Amino acid sequence: MIALPLALSLATPALAERGGDGELKVLYWQAATVLNPYLSTGAKDVDPASMVVEPLALVADDGSLLPVLAAEIPSVENGGIAKDFTSVTWKLKPGLTWSDGSPVTAEDVAFTAEYCMDPAFGCAVLAEFEGIRSAEVLDAQTVRLNFDAPRYAPLQAFVGGRTPVLQKAQFQACRGAAGASCTAQNFGPIGTGPYRVTEFRPGDVAVFEINPEYRDASKPAFDRVTVKGGGDAMAAARAVLESGEYDFAWNLQLPPEAVAAMEAQGKGKLVASFGSMVERIELNQTDPSPELPAEERSTRAHPHPVLGDPAVRKALSMAIDRPVLAELTYGPAGKPTCTIVPVPATYASGRDDCLAQDIEGAKAVLDQAGWMPGADGVREKDGRRLALLFQTTVNPVRQDVQALVKQWWSEIGVATELKAVDGASFFGGDPGNPDSQQRFNADAQMFTDAFYIPDPASFLNKFVCSRIPSAENQWQGNNSVRFCDEAYDAGIAALHASAEPGKRQEIARTLTDALTADGHYLLPLIHRGMVSAHANSLAGVAPNGWEGQLWNVADWSRAE
Repeated sequence: MIALPLALSLATPALAERGGDGELKVLYWQAATVLNPYLSTGAKDVDPASMVVEPLALVADDGSLLPVLAAEIPSVENGGIAKDFTSVTWKLKPGLTWSDGSPVTAEDVAFTAEYCMDPAFGCAVLAEFEGIRSAEVLDAQTVRLNFDAPRYAPLQAFVGGRTPVLQKAQFQACRGAAGASCTAQNFGPIGTGPYRVTEFRPGDVAVFEINPEYRDASKPAFDRVTVKGGGDAMAAARAVLESGEYDFAWNLQLPPEAVAAMEAQGKGKLVASFGSMVERIELNQTDPSPELPAEERSTRAHPHPVLGDPAVRKALSMAIDRPVLAELTYGPAGKPTCTIVPVPATYASGRDDCLAQDIEGAKAVLDQAGWMPGADGVREKDGRRLALLFQTTVNPVRQDVQALVKQWWSEIGVATELKAVDGASFFGGDPGNPDSQQRFNADAQMFTDAFYIPDPASFLNKFVCSRIPSAENQWQGNNSVRFCDEAYDAGIAALHASAEPGKRQEIARTLTDALTADGHYLLPLIHRGMVSAHANSLAGVAPNGWEGQLWNVADWSRAE
């Protein structure tokens, strides 16, 4: 536990409108373990931290950018983006102060970039700073990010709550290898947001009070915010919709009939924000057989003997009834989809063939490829049975999806063994963990992925050959499907080299289809909304599919 005593500033007439609505009680059933977004990409950590530390700009629900600490959004027209796309210049709003009363300057922005890019640090969002050669302070209010080559999606670093500006004075002793051990800083960052940390117990609770230096004298309305962690999604929903003990509960991936019954009691309501989150199945392109040495399982040294066949991948996709999955397991929180890039709409390919289940067609595809039913009904070819191990995280909705998919796959002659892994283990970064999503010691796995900038270039870049996890990179690559194709890598290079929006969209659609509608390496299932619940007495909650659920907490208030 770390307690952070903070001196209260004397109220002035300009600040008199702040506060007065008492305590806001928030439930994140996955508890925060750190309040520095550069050490975690998990919403359980980033969302509470967003009330304290802020970026230069946020992404609005419609995909547009909103200046936060920046005076304006850089563009080619206003000179903020260089005409050759080799730099972006940000100007700060005048008069910004940290919660300790010191001025916010361009030095803080430049320092934060260098802090994340330090190779000894292990920054959790390093990909957002990819290609930045230097951060150059032009004056106290102006910083220029110089790229090592033209960057045609230049507004990435410092856009969104995952890449906030940190105070140089507080974090300058935390660069490089020292970063993770700076407990006081990582648990209690000094910020510019509407709140400041007063108490933090990792894995349990975070308590915040009004930042007296916040730039809007009329906000926030709540005097205190308590973000409690622990429990599960069902208990969190009940705490808002039934008992009324909490004002807001996050991430309620629950059976639709269960939450509908709670909502009917009239104490609160569900809200869903649809960003880029897509629940998908990955089909391993390498052999996860436990008969192989541990360091050779799921590596390119051993291609997958079954899922390397495009006919098998196509048949597995054809057998799934995505509209039924959406209706039975997600309700209003999910839409069936055939793409991993559902937004922005200009980047979506429009390929929707997968929405129509075709069991007989899937059987025919397997017949033509030589996969014939054996005595037990399971298909075989060249002595190899069509039997798969299918893993995902422990979650009642995901277990329901697994069961449905297993049934459909059995109808086309595929035997499926199901495995459920604790979420902390599945998404954990420990290289020695055999059950992680990166290690992928299974044939198929299901989880949700997303991107956070309304341009999917960095997201699609995850599937290049060099991003495949392996023992050599401590299993830290994010191309967990082990897809590797020279033509795809060339397409990514073309995407990075294109500035014209229409061309970028065309390339991105082609790349997406190579992974999904054409190649079936990834089987998109559900375009997921982030579902939360809030009490009827809470006003100002605005769903935003791009940002965290607390993105506009400064605008929340107690309803009349």
